[in-house]
Amino acid sequence: MKEPEDQLLVIFGASGDLTLRKLLPALYELHVSDMLPDKFAILGAARTVYTDEQFREISAEYIIQEKKTCSEKIPDAFLNRLFYVSFDSESSPEYRKLNNRIGEIQQKRDLPDRILFYLATPPVMYELIPRYLYENDMNKPQSPEGWRRLIVEKPFGSNLESAEHLSTHLRNIFNEKDIYRIDHYLGKETVQNILVLRFSNGIFEPLWNRNYIDSVEISASETLGIENRGKYYDNAGALRDMIQNHLMQLMAFVAMESPSVFEPEPIRDEIVKVFRAIRPITEPFIDRQVIRAQYEGYRNEKSVEADSTTETWVGMQFFIDNWRWSGVPFYFYTGKKQSEKKSEIIIHFKSTPHQLFAGQCSGTSCNQLSIRVQPNECISLRFGLKIPGAGFQVKQVSMDFNYSSLSDIKLPDAYERLLLDAMFGDSTLYTRSDALEASWKFIDPILNYWEEKRDENLYIYPAGYDGPAEKFLLRTQMQGSNCSSI
Repeated sequence: MKEPEDQLLVIFGASGDLTLRKLLPALYELHVSDMLPDKFAILGAARTVYTDEQFREISAEYIIQEKKTCSEKIPDAFLNRLFYVSFDSESSPEYRKLNNRIGEIQQKRDLPDRILFYLATPPVMYELIPRYLYENDMNKPQSPEGWRRLIVEKPFGSNLESAEHLSTHLRNIFNEKDIYRIDHYLGKETVQNILVLRFSNGIFEPLWNRNYIDSVEISASETLGIENRGKYYDNAGALRDMIQNHLMQLMAFVAMESPSVFEPEPIRDEIVKVFRAIRPITEPFIDRQVIRAQYEGYRNEKSVEADSTTETWVGMQFFIDNWRWSGVPFYFYTGKKQSEKKSEIIIHFKSTPHQLFAGQCSGTSCNQLSIRVQPNECISLRFGLKIPGAGFQVKQVSMDFNYSSLSDIKLPDAYERLLLDAMFGDSTLYTRSDALEASWKFIDPILNYWEEKRDENLYIYPAGYDGPAEKFLLRTQMQGSNCSSI
């Protein structure tokens, strides 16, 4: 695989957890794999006062701690790529200090005029930092062969209005093609394999539609609670935190049409088409198609309001109104403090129209294609086979592929893949503004309805349970009513 162009990566929020626990270990792995450019440097920028040497020492400690290496010493060849500048990112004049530091490093390392900015900061800085880059003429290259790119972490707004405002703001400073809205779920190898599984195998395409698929489930469960994220999570909730970005993107990969060519924009065009085809869930149907719940003890968590109605679990049924999927229910399930940590996509195929054999399975549990995103990444196909011996007794079996069987191949970390893509200028796995706004347009009415209703229909479930018992209503309340909300 070829290397990206020589460039400089500037990380805002360099003293924070995201940088130290995720980004730097990922960059180290890219270095070890010899996938970084020969001329490449990383400039950490934050308010905390460090020298270059101190930043390198702290970075080395975190890389070892995150078990990215068994060595007790990180090679100097990587650490010498790291630099640091202490400055106040909330003060426009301070960006002259940052700009001077960038110039020094570019000259010292003979780097071209190519800079990738990474906002590893709280969302409140997503407008401020680009604005100050613009005010200090740092958002545009100074030479014809140069470029500027911007990576933005989620959340991308808190509703449709704020998402549109943020997108407009960023597009006034950077070109849309140079804005990379990162969703680490899309960096997972299994997620990317959905596209390969669908579009490189002729055996699936004839079955991948409403004629043969009964329903689609996409779930993401966690055993942990909100940990120390109470302040953020109590203003976000499971619908914003997981469904609006992660699960919606997974769904798009499952539901999209094949692009004409495997290039970023045609792929992202198809994703937008899926989002725009989702049938809106209108107010009379929200309580029937969307169930929210909160785990016991959530209101006692640190930084959570005593009367909080924030949901920690969501189950949702919805439909995609196009020729491929019309009438096929899609289901989202996500929650905290569940029985196991798991992210999975299950395609439920329709059962046979007639039962011929003793013990033959009937219903949607008979034939399933399961794509496990995490943990223990695997793809499994479930079907019926004859039990050896007399007669025709049928038993359900599964044919599995486990990524762990590829013992000689290391699965890249999600941030490794996404950082490398941004360095290449490949936006395939990044969210485009029109897709972002289309997903918020679907989610917004539900959020507004919950804000009005507050405590109404907010269920409670015990820690360690897979959501409330009421979740089973999603599969019974809407039976036979696929067209009733049109």
